[in-house]
Parts: sequence; structure tokens; C-alpha cells
Amino acid sequence: MISKINGKLFADMIIQGAQNLSNNADLVDSLNVYPVPDGDTGTNMNLTITSGREEVETNLSQNIGELGKTFSKGLLMGARGNSGVILSQLFRGFCKNIETETEIDVQQFAESFQAGVETAYKAVMKPVEGTILTVAKDAANAAIDKASQVKDCVELMEHVIQVASDSLDNTPNLLAVLKEVGVVDSGGKGLLCVYEGFLKGLKGEKIEAQTPKLDTDSFVNDDHDFHGVINTEDIVYGYCTEMMVRFGKNKKPFDEQEFRNDMSQFGDSLLVINDDEIVKVHVHTEHPGNVFNYGQKYGELIKLKVENMREQHREVIRKEQDGQLHQKHAEPQTVESAVITISMGEGISELFTSMGATHIISGGQTMNPSTEDIVNVIEQSQCKRAIILPNNKNILMASEQAASIVEAETVVIPTKSIPQGITALFQYDEGSSLEENKNHMETALDTVQSGSVTFAVRDTKIDGIEIKTDEYMGLAEDKIVTSDADQLSAVQGLLNKLLDEDSEILTMIIGEEADQEITNQLLTWIEAKYPDVEVEEHEGGQPIYQYFFAVE
Repeated sequence: MISKINGKLFADMIIQGAQNLSNNADLVDSLNVYPVPDGDTGTNMNLTITSGREEVETNLSQNIGELGKTFSKGLLMGARGNSGVILSQLFRGFCKNIETETEIDVQQFAESFQAGVETAYKAVMKPVEGTILTVAKDAANAAIDKASQVKDCVELMEHVIQVASDSLDNTPNLLAVLKEVGVVDSGGKGLLCVYEGFLKGLKGEKIEAQTPKLDTDSFVNDDHDFHGVINTEDIVYGYCTEMMVRFGKNKKPFDEQEFRNDMSQFGDSLLVINDDEIVKVHVHTEHPGNVFNYGQKYGELIKLKVENMREQHREVIRKEQDGQLHQKHAEPQTVESAVITISMGEGISELFTSMGATHIISGGQTMNPSTEDIVNVIEQSQCKRAIILPNNKNILMASEQAASIVEAETVVIPTKSIPQGITALFQYDEGSSLEENKNHMETALDTVQSGSVTFAVRDTKIDGIEIKTDEYMGLAEDKIVTSDADQLSAVQGLLNKLLDEDSEILTMIIGEEADQEITNQLLTWIEAKYPDVEVEEHEGGQPIYQYFFAVE
């Protein structure tokens, strides 16, 4: 029997909880409701708790209160995505409850779960039941009830896990979209993985890392060496592209040689590693979307990564030039007022900069920046005031968390898409106060409708729309409104939902995977069907999404 938990035991629980979530991150990702190629709940929760684990492993303490502070800090700074922020808040409340203790008993253990739930619910503006919050709440309530009956922390944790599991199974009954798609809540599943790891740690058991059979160490490092080798314009294949494909039933049988031959047509620097279940690919290409589409012939995409090597090369040159000019006096430039925006795609970043953004954080659907990423930019800018444009609903909470940490007076404009970010930034006035800018920028969000086009990574049915793998989907805000195997038809279907007789301006941001011929056909169609709508085109260069639209 374990009647007390000290810092050392709590550290073991954290390490095993983090490992179990890491082992199951892909499974949690697969439970995301929308079949877009960026399911990232498991990834974000894993990166978040890994940040907490690393902080704990380097600052071990026998005192559970001290260890809890360390864990909470690591989670807070490493939090990514809404799921990661909620996870950090759950354990922020948990650790706050034990901060004055050297060890805790069963009753305090149960009360800490409850404190975590209270903190997390306060952090979410509009809590939704049928999510990770519900699973955490049900488990905490069960812990409080059980604590008066047992003295063993292991027995309490086993009960918490059973109730959390039952609560997770019930999430489709609370959230209609989960039932329609046929999945349980992904965030709740991630939390259950952490709890299961906690139990292993309590019992003194170790969860082995499920390292892939793939020799991923042989892949090219993310930092490409451009020094003194080439000019930016000489880079033929500009996007470092990686993907992992889990082989699927009723998909094309995998033949390694055929796969390599076909994949080599997309670019150079090709690496292919596979086992019986998964193939991982690294390639430098000009069209990442073609690589992803080809991969889907063999199964489900479970990991995607795209990096713009031309931009990396330009950054290397900029840094080298700065070094030559300011070798002895290189200091961060002081910015009185910082305007920080999250961006995806070189063209979009240039557009944001031209409109007044002082700092760009690369990120978006495929990789959400952490709280620490945003905090670091604000602190390094040495600003007195800051405005953050997250441009993605899944980056909103991390932005708000960052704003609450920094010393600079900071506001977050709740932009949930790139088009909203552009609309808000258009209202920015350097001469106005922070509050005035906030009001003007938030008001402008009501004047714009956002849309986007991407492809489906799996078959599903959502909001009554049948979706097939590889079909193009049109999203109005974050709601799928059309799906079609023909890209032009999908885009037209989306625009028919977005445009009406009151529409005046359509801003079209063209992605790196957009086909010029389809874009031309689209422009002709818009001119014929909506002659009173003025169209503004921008080369965004964003991955994954062929088009972003803003309608005013």
C-alpha cells in the first residue's frame, strides 16, 4: 500500500504519464473530428507534457510541493494548442494545491484533482461538455468520493482511471459531432493516457518508449547547411517535406522500390524508411501537396512537416550580413509597440510585415507555437506594449497564456484564421492606444467571413456531408460546407456559401499547392457569376491549404 506521495514518487508518475502519452500520441491525433491533414491534439498534448517532464527530470526534489512548481512551470511554458493549454491548467491547479506540502495523502491527492478541474474550467471562456474537461471533472469527482473510503493512493488512482475511461466512452453522448463521426474526445483520451501512466509510476513500473522500428536518426537534420554553397534563387526544390504513412486496408499495396521510384519524381534528397506498418519519407520538393497526395494512396497520413528552405537560406544570409555589420554591437532592437502575428507561408508573412507586423512567428495548422515561443518574442522585442494575432483558434489560448505572463502590457485579438488576421491588422494604427487598437481590430472581425480549401485525409461524415479520402473540402470559418473530388467544384461550392448580393470584396490567398489553371478558371467563374465582387489576389505560399478566402 502507498499511503503517501513525495516528490520522488510524483516525478516517477509524471515521467510514466508523459511516456504513455508519447507512445499514444498518434492514436490521440487520429481521433480528431475533422479529416483535415493537421490532426494535432495528441501532438500538442505530448509536446506540452514532455516540456513538463524535461523540467522535472532536471530539477528533481523529494519535496512534492517544489516538484509540483517545477512541473507546472514546464507545462505552462511548453503548452501548445488548446488541448495542451487545458492540460497545463489542469496540472497547474493540481500543483497549486500541493505547493506547501512535502508529501500528500489520499485525501490531498483527490483534492488536487479537484483543484485542477476548477482551474481548467476557469481558463476556458466557454467550457464544452463532452471534452477533456468533462473527463477530468468526472474523474476528480470520483476521486473525492473514493478518498473517504480508502487509504491507498494506488487504489484511488485505479478508481480515477476507471471513471475517466467510462467518462471518455460517454463523450459521444454529450457532443453530437463525436457521435456523428464515430470517435471519442481526443483530448479526453490524451488525459486518460496520462492517468494510466501515473498509475504505472505509483506502482514502480516503467513504460518503455515505443520507439519506431524506423531508423529516423538517419533523416536529414532540420537545420539545412546553406553557408557559402548556393544562392537563394538556385534552390530548385524549396520545401523540406516529411511525412509518415500508416498502411491501410483496401489501399495500394506497398512496394518499396516502386514507392521510391515514384517518390523520386517529386524532388531530390529523398530518404525512405519503412517497416510492416509505416513508411517515413523525407524529400526536398517544389510541391509538398503532391507528396502528401501520393502518400495517401498507401494509407493514412499520421505526421506531416513542411519547411521553406528558401526562407531559411534568406535568414542565414540576413544573420550573416547582420554579423558583418554589427559584429561587436549586435543587440536586440527595442520596439516600443510590438505587433506579433502567427503566419504560415512566405507570401502571407511578407503581407503581414508590409501591413505593420513587427514580428512573425511561423506556425499554424501543422505546428502550433508554444506559450514560451510567444513569450520569448515579446521579451526579446523589449517592447512596452504588444498585440498578438494568433490567426488560429488552436493558438488562441496559448496566446492568452503568454499575455498573462509577460511584463509588457499585452492584448490578444481573437483572430481564428489568416484572413481574419489580415482584416484585423488592416485596422492597426501605430498612433492609437493599445485599447483603441484592440477595439478597432476586434470590431473589424465582424465584417469578414473566412473560408479555406484543403484535402481530406480519411473517409467520414460530418454535419451531414459525406467526405471521401483525398477529396477537396471547403471550410467556412471552421465548418466543412462542401466536399468534392474536383478541386474547382469544391472551391466554387465554398464560394457559393460565402458570397451573396451584399458581398463587395473577395480576398483570395493562393497556396503553394494551388494549380494555376484552376485559379484562372476560378477567376473567370467569379467574374461571370459575381460581377459586382472585387477580387484581390495574393500569393500566400501556405502549405496544406490551396486557398484562403476573406469576404467583406
